Amino acid sequence: MQKSGKEEIVLKGINASAGICIGKAYLVDRSGVDVITRYAIAEKRINAEVKRFKSAVQYAKSALRAIIENSSREVQKAVILETQMALLNDKMLYGRTIETIETERVNAEWALKSVVGRIKAAFQEMPDAYMRERVADITHVSDLVMRHLTGVEAPDIARIDKRVILVAHDLSPADTSQINLERVKGFITNLGGKTSHTGIIAQTLEIPAVVGLETATQTIHNDDVIIVDGTDGVVVVHPTEKTLLEYEERQTRFERYKAVITRESHLKTETTDRRHFDVLANIEFPEEVVSAINYGAAGIGLYRTEFQYLGRTVFPSENELFENYRDVVEVMAPRPVIFRTLDINGDKAIHSDLSHDEQNPALGLRAIRYCLKRPDVFKTQLRAILRAAAFGNVRLMFPLISAYFEIQLAKRFLDDAAASLAADGLPYKRDIPVGIMIEVPAAVVMADVLAKEVDFFSIGTNDLIQYGLAIDRGNKQVAHMYQPLDPAVIRMIKHTADVARANRIPVHMCGEMAGRPLHAPLLLGLGLDELSMNPQAIPLVKRMIRSISLAESKKMVKKALSLRTAREVFEVLRDSFGELVANHRRDMQA
Repeated sequence: MQKSGKEEIVLKGINASAGICIGKAYLVDRSGVDVITRYAIAEKRINAEVKRFKSAVQYAKSALRAIIENSSREVQKAVILETQMALLNDKMLYGRTIETIETERVNAEWALKSVVGRIKAAFQEMPDAYMRERVADITHVSDLVMRHLTGVEAPDIARIDKRVILVAHDLSPADTSQINLERVKGFITNLGGKTSHTGIIAQTLEIPAVVGLETATQTIHNDDVIIVDGTDGVVVVHPTEKTLLEYEERQTRFERYKAVITRESHLKTETTDRRHFDVLANIEFPEEVVSAINYGAAGIGLYRTEFQYLGRTVFPSENELFENYRDVVEVMAPRPVIFRTLDINGDKAIHSDLSHDEQNPALGLRAIRYCLKRPDVFKTQLRAILRAAAFGNVRLMFPLISAYFEIQLAKRFLDDAAASLAADGLPYKRDIPVGIMIEVPAAVVMADVLAKEVDFFSIGTNDLIQYGLAIDRGNKQVAHMYQPLDPAVIRMIKHTADVARANRIPVHMCGEMAGRPLHAPLLLGLGLDELSMNPQAIPLVKRMIRSISLAESKKMVKKALSLRTAREVFEVLRDSFGELVANHRRDMQA
């Protein structure tokens, strides 16, 4: 591939999916939909205008349904597309648009644009980045409807007949699900973040992607030669011969390294002194089980169940939950799947239940507190999980337990759910391990009492660090103080593990701390039995475990527990095991 003769441009975005690809740009044109004119509708034509809107919605449903049915298996069962299908029936979008047509007597295009604008504004005011990014769902489904109303053709990615790199302002899940891996090397977008659907599907398909570039579509033209570095979040436009050669070598090294590390990841995870540890995957979407299996996960250590609830005005039904849960359980069987019950109305929100505002939602009605206050919602989910348990190896854990009575009540609800399933004559399994997440200092202090009520502990370090150190990691003024290696955090983990061992129950970790290779010796030395993390982090952590001795790890922990600062703990880890991390990185560059 030859240099274009134009000046090299380097764009920095968000690394959504690892890998490097080099090729020609293919711009996905979405122009035309936003140019909407308002005009009045005569009273006698209102019903006809409503019918025109309903017809466009039916067209959008048919288009989504066809995409779901024709997509590859990795994306076919994607809850993302199913959720967008549900949005087309949602009163927030569908009902309000019809109401606007009827009350304001305006054309369907204008009514839809007006309603979508108000919904997007409400989403964008939310403090949680995940919820702000759900604006894309509203945009994508309304775009499908709008195109039918205006007669503007949608880009047909499935018909691309050459090897290209997609460049777009944004790509909907419907767009990305049509990607032919023999044609599309990777993609970049102006919009999107780490939790955007675009990035999630790119990871599922395992193609390089950089998102959040802001001006990519203005800077790049069709057939421009570009390099996409999804590992570092960099895009190079009009690369020089020197840059091309450098990235071609890096691409080769990455593919070789990925093949080796992925192959290694399916080996047993034993320390050099023959102690076995299971490494599991954290997932949020059912389609992520593919990555979990590919990267050698021993099971699902954390299935975040909030996704099916977020951004909706109606709670999902028991059958809807059950179908998705069963899919994951059946695919992973006989490996375990640990379901975390609903954790919403903290840093997340559900539009079905925004009857109150909280000044400090992180300390308010969230997780188990919310579920205990909404037994109808809680029981529906518990019934779905128990039904799915009949199809594989299921475990259950309750989040944010801070008091003894909460676990007692939660278990009572679980028994009630089982009894109701028996009365209904539905297949289910009640005899499953039940655990709690250790996420607040109160649970650490009361661990000896709580351990007698459960089958396992799972340490959620993301919240434990936040609550233990009183640090809001989203606050730029204090985010630097959010330190996983703070001695206070290490002592809380040590106490929890000691209590678990004394009560003969396993203790796991599913927070982000578990996914860092340098932390593995510390965590195993502290007494953790299992680690769970993002699927892509599994190979390196497993390699680290196979490179260390548990005896040496325990020896290092004794020293770490005597230290006073996070910096001192890091230095001990670096001095003891840093060379192993460096070797792994050198392997990637070799």
